[in-house]
Amino acid sequence: MVKNTGRPGYLQIADDLRAQIHGGSLAPGTPLPSTTRLAEQYGASLSVVKLAVGVLRTEGLVIGQQGKGVFVRDTAEQPPQAGGDPAGEVAELRAAVQDLSLRLAKVEQQLATSTTRRPGRSSR
Repeated sequence: MVKNTGRPGYLQIADDLRAQIHGGSLAPGTPLPSTTRLAEQYGASLSVVKLAVGVLRTEGLVIGQQGKGVFVRDTAEQPPQAGGDPAGEVAELRAAVQDLSLRLAKVEQQLATSTTRRPGRSSR
């Protein structure tokens, strides 16, 4: 379940899935649950789950196979993890910008469709 901690939900989900991968409960070759199932499991939207999986892809922990799903990569195939990896930080920033862009687009759409005049007021 995503908690209201100030840390973005997609990073909370990515942290949990990463811990499962490193802990062995998601073994190499194991498919991740579907996006819909993860969204239900974490109480998050599909877009938030997709961002979380994107973070794991960028880190090289999972790999997508078109038409089959997303699978945990074999540790022998994973690139070495360096402390303070700038590429990982850039990936997180890109994911955060994408999330903010989606949220901004929704707000802009709501503003565009809302009425500017309130009912019951006259314009004298």
